Order: sequence, then structure tokens, then C-alpha cells
Amino acid sequence: MQKTIFEITKMDCPSEENLIRMKLDEISSIVHLDFDIPNRKLTVFHNGETEQIEKSVIELHLGGKKISTEQTDRTDFKENTNQKKVLWSVLAINFAFFIIEMATGLISKSMGLVADSLDMLADSFVYGISLIAVGGTLMKKKRIAKLAGYFQITLAFIGFVEVLRRFFGADKLPDFSTMIIVSIFALIANGICLYILQKSKSKEEAHMKASMIFTSNDVVINMGVIIAGLLVNWLNSSKPDLIIGTIVFVLVIQGAFRILKLSK
Repeated sequence: MQKTIFEITKMDCPSEENLIRMKLDEISSIVHLDFDIPNRKLTVFHNGETEQIEKSVIELHLGGKKISTEQTDRTDFKENTNQKKVLWSVLAINFAFFIIEMATGLISKSMGLVADSLDMLADSFVYGISLIAVGGTLMKKKRIAKLAGYFQITLAFIGFVEVLRRFFGADKLPDFSTMIIVSIFALIANGICLYILQKSKSKEEAHMKASMIFTSNDVVINMGVIIAGLLVNWLNSSKPDLIIGTIVFVLVIQGAFRILKLSK
């Protein structure tokens, strides 16, 4: 058996991990995947050549680069027997906050919250695809990925149109206090999700918990919405909310295209 190590610079949260797992699932020579998210490293234990694995990693456009390949005698791979339970937990939290942020975003007229809700929905799609595909065929997985990707793009496009309407219109200021309070709760929810995911891993990887929380894109987005809320109040302008909303919509679309790549 061989052990190939990849550096993946854009792998900074469990969503990217699940995307990589789905992409590499079609390669039968792979025996085990070992993720080190804080250090952006992926170790692939496999039989045979590395060309197909390397090509698949690069095709995800997550900054993947092969570092080394060497022989290994390791055979004691411990699979996570609670994988479904863990995925259901994080999916439920993400989907619940998608509904909460979408509802409060529309009520408070905050595009930042609406955009962040779509980011939560994007994570739900990734975990949902993983769940539905467990035990299923590769074709089934790709079909679901295609539907999820196009749905995300449609929602993000509608969001962009709404941002433009508000930017050139005379819309009311978003409720900055709602933006801040809901984003703080979303921040906590993301922290819980990352903790649950990390807790499911092996003991030797437990040190990744704190690093994953602080390096997560979702946490950065939550902080961005909080800052936008403060700026809305300070500047008495809706522009900070529209700017953060636009940035998050772009991130959602990028995630959607990554999912679509899995359907090819």
C-alpha cells in the first residue's frame, strides 16, 4: 500500500472535506482518507498509481498539490461507525439556521443575513448529499449534486438581483440589532457543528477542534455580518449590509460550482 500526501490550501472547513470525499469516492484503489484541516493536508492511503487521485484532487480547484508518495505498512484504519448520526446532527443545525436567518433576514431587511442563510443551506446540501449517497450509487450521488448546485446558483442569483434593487433604490435601513444577535447565534451554531464533526474523529486528531473553529469560512462570514451590522448603525447606511451580502453570495456561488463539478 502507498501513502500520498496532498496540500490543499482552500480546505478550511468540513464542507470542503465532504466535497473531497465525494470526488474521490469514485476511485476504487483508495483504501482510506485522513484529513488534517488546520494544516490543509490530506493523506490518501491507496493501492496502485497516484495519477488518477492527483488529477481528481486538482479538478476540485481547492489549491490541491501533491507533496509526497511513499510505501506504508499501516492497515488499522478505524472507520467512524457514527458517521450517519454525526452528519444528521450537523445537517439539522445548518438547515435550522438557514430557516432562522432567512426569516429574520427578510423581516429585518438584511441581505447579509439572507446571504448567510444560503451559506448555511449550502453546507446542508453537502452534508445531505453525503447522507443520501451513503450506500447509494455514484450516479445517484452525482444526480443529487447537480440538483443541489443549480438550486444554490438560482437562489444566489435572486439574491444578487435584490442587492442591486436595494442599492439603487431607497430601501429602509436593515435592523442592525437583529443582524448582530442572529449572527452571534449562527456563530455559536457553526462552532457546535465543527465540534461535533471533530469529536467524531480519532483521538490523535482531537487537537484539530479549536483550529477548525477558528479557520472556518462560516465563522468568518458570521463575523462579517456582525461587523456589517455595527457599520449600518454607525454610518446610518445600508451599504455595509449590501456589501457583505454580495461577498457571501459570491462564496455561495463558488461553492455551488464546486458541487456541480462533482456531478460531471
